[in-house]
Amino acid sequence: MTNEMKSKVMTLGNRLAPKVGNRHEAFVEAWAIVKAQGLTLPVRGVTQGTRQEALRRLASYSAGQVKAFIVPEPKNPADPAALAVMVMVNGGRGIYRLGYVPRNQTAAVKALGQKTVALRVVSGTWGYTHKTTFGARLVLAV
Repeated sequence: MTNEMKSKVMTLGNRLAPKVGNRHEAFVEAWAIVKAQGLTLPVRGVTQGTRQEALRRLASYSAGQVKAFIVPEPKNPADPAALAVMVMVNGGRGIYRLGYVPRNQTAAVKALGQKTVALRVVSGTWGYTHKTTFGARLVLAV
């Protein structure tokens, strides 16, 4: 392991430890994230109708045209620790709440400290109707 990797693991592990509550688990998670060169995770809450339409539209843009942001929502009644995934398109008319960071990943995302992240729109067929369903994945680099 290089000194640069050790430094990244130590920095991330120390940021994660207070959020996770267990130093050992924090450093194991930090090592996994650094070894993978980042964190890729799904955006939750995108199966709703209007969000499916938004994803269908986002799929037509290049990755460079879509900007994704992570925004804390401390007043969220369901989860005060929630992190919303907001998106906008260059030249678009405003910012749209696409969904949320998975609850079990909020500590790692906060520890990485990134506000702007890469977003990948994915699609596939679902069920016997072969209806196309869209999803999104966040990519956070270390």
